[in-house]
Amino acid sequence: MEQFSPSEMKTILHSKRANMYYLEYCRVLVKDGRVEYVTDEGKQSCYWNIPIANTTTLLLGNGTSITQAAVRELAKAGVLIGFCGGGGAPLFSTNEVDVDVSFFSPQSEYRPVGYLQNWVSFWFDKSKRLQAAKLIQQHRIKFTRAQWLKNKQLKEAKFTVDPDALNQALVQFEQQVQSSKDTQALMLSEARLTKNLYKIICSVTGYNDFSRVKQGAGTDFANHFLDHGNYLAYGLGATATWVLGLPHGLSVLHGKTRRGGLVFDAADLVKDGVVLPQAFLSAMNGDSEQEFRQACIAAVRQSEALDFMIDSLKAISDKCSA
Repeated sequence: MEQFSPSEMKTILHSKRANMYYLEYCRVLVKDGRVEYVTDEGKQSCYWNIPIANTTTLLLGNGTSITQAAVRELAKAGVLIGFCGGGGAPLFSTNEVDVDVSFFSPQSEYRPVGYLQNWVSFWFDKSKRLQAAKLIQQHRIKFTRAQWLKNKQLKEAKFTVDPDALNQALVQFEQQVQSSKDTQALMLSEARLTKNLYKIICSVTGYNDFSRVKQGAGTDFANHFLDHGNYLAYGLGATATWVLGLPHGLSVLHGKTRRGGLVFDAADLVKDGVVLPQAFLSAMNGDSEQEFRQACIAAVRQSEALDFMIDSLKAISDKCSA
């Protein structure tokens, strides 16, 4: 059988990779040249292979450890590593990115620099940063509309949204985006959109008396799944920005006090379209955390969310630097 080195495995584009992993109570190591995680069952240890060539992000939760050799192989294959609490949230580590959404990025000095140069060429211009922030919201509107109205997986789950209500909310938001004079006004409009989307989805799923609470003790399943799914979206955001060589500190909307703001900006592109509906569907179905995570990752793949994220950032980079 022909053997491939980890560096050769990177020929699989990140946007085409199928896997994101959340692991807990296990050890990640290299065995027989493969990256594996080990679980203890009684007196036996079970080894499970991680297909690093087809993986974008690895989240390590409670009770995990990882060897230096495993980190080396993961980095060669371009896999982002995040350390997090139980259930995938919150994320924490001690690298250069903000503590709320921090990943250890593979180190490579040979990625193309064109998108970084374009991004930097406009980033120091306040008006162009605002333009980029508005473009992110426009791409977000496009993705959300497509997923809520046409997504096959949501249709199979009998997720039927009133098109008029959704379009009214999105058109109103689009108008507010266009008229926003600064990022503060843009973020206020974003908050209003999110509130309207919660209202729409609660009417569809029958999830009454919902109030968004982040990572609080005793939060309901919808809130818990939203937190968990958003961190998966942050993993996609970190992957997309790494692929394009964009530093997380060069944000256009978030990040005035946090260095990881560009990851939040990128995650905004797909959170409403993929994470939000799946969180409520899983909550109403009584899904376990693992079932929600599997459904959310399946939705990410089916919607080609990472592809969309990368293409959107590329388009914004080109347009704002022109």
